[in-house]
Amino acid sequence: MSENSSLLIKGGRIIDPSSGHDAFGDLLIEGGIISAIEKPGQIPDSRAKKVIPASGKWVLPGLIDAHVHLREPGMEYKETIASGTRAAVSGGFTSVACMANTQPVNDTPYVTAFIRERAKQTAACRVFPIGAASKGLKGEEIAEIGGMIAEGARAISDDGMPIMNSYMMRKVMDYSKAFGVAVISHAEDSFLVGQGAINESAYSNSLGLRGNPAAAEEILVARDIALCRLTRCRLHFAHITTELALEHIRRAKDAGLPVTAEASPHHLLLSEEAVVGYDTNFKMSPPLRGEKDVAALRKALRDGSIDLIATDHAPHGVIEKAVEFDQAANGIIGLETAVAATLKLVHEGALPVMRWVESLTTRPAQLLGIPYGTLKVGSAADVTLIDPDQIWTILEKDIVSKSQNTPFLNQKFKGRVVATILDGKIAYAIEQEGDR
Repeated sequence: MSENSSLLIKGGRIIDPSSGHDAFGDLLIEGGIISAIEKPGQIPDSRAKKVIPASGKWVLPGLIDAHVHLREPGMEYKETIASGTRAAVSGGFTSVACMANTQPVNDTPYVTAFIRERAKQTAACRVFPIGAASKGLKGEEIAEIGGMIAEGARAISDDGMPIMNSYMMRKVMDYSKAFGVAVISHAEDSFLVGQGAINESAYSNSLGLRGNPAAAEEILVARDIALCRLTRCRLHFAHITTELALEHIRRAKDAGLPVTAEASPHHLLLSEEAVVGYDTNFKMSPPLRGEKDVAALRKALRDGSIDLIATDHAPHGVIEKAVEFDQAANGIIGLETAVAATLKLVHEGALPVMRWVESLTTRPAQLLGIPYGTLKVGSAADVTLIDPDQIWTILEKDIVSKSQNTPFLNQKFKGRVVATILDGKIAYAIEQEGDR
């Protein structure tokens, strides 16, 4: 990281949903804090040790990903906290929240503390652990929720392993509410999913693959909303994919329940047609759905029924992916492609730019209860610079993550992160501009 104590970002379009600010201007960083935002030319260059020309760029709060898998401890051949956070800053993210499905599972305060301390030593960005809801992710005994929160866990989730016991889920929500944190639900009825590898439809029949029906998601969404009504615990739905699940979520929000939801870039951009070639980089859980569901997700993101975008960054090695489709592990990497992929919605007019930024900054910050995702004067200087018009192609050699399981390899994108600033220091830049 650069050790500059002051930076001046000049002439960019400054977009900050936390204050409603969207205007061209200059932003000054001093001592790791945003100290001033003024109209172009009103902050003299002499106030900064480094000036970053930002004409044609967007200046955003540092992006926040509320759903990643960093694989450490236990699966460091897939990813580490160090490599995963380097991938994060190259994708514009200054904060990430890592799920509990490590080895050992993050179900005790000792593992939470290990992740926290390991991040202090090796991470390129801020890391916020998510504690497991149940011991060993087995859905049988409640994990040490209070202890994990005391060590820094920002939410509770058995992501990847849905909790099928409704009484167990109710108790998890009761405990989490007492500590003021959200429960993040992986809403799929695992009995109904069975060995389903792709969305249940004509495609699953024609490809000879077992299907995962949309009803599996809808059933658990409805159940967990009922439990939210019972407990009044904050409830967040991970990676929603179906139109009918969105109807349940809308009704819950209309009823005033503390319910939020996320969508992943791949579910917003890709449909089940992509699996026709049996490429396991298109295999994920929940699976890619039909075009009608994709359209419903986009509409929900626009109107706020889907609160935020989260990558569900899930690195896997060749050993898990270079196998038969139905045997392959679920998941793809996403930290390095999220900005470019979802910017497509902005360029197409499907999503207003302010709503897009909000879904990657203030909304995930609210979910996690962290004081980031803002450009307000006096806040921590976490800033992401984006060139919205730069055309580029993601190549295998450019991937920072230890794993390369992405469906977007060799695809051309419009829009790229050009710099990521963390606590007033340059954590990533594709070029060093304006050195003085």
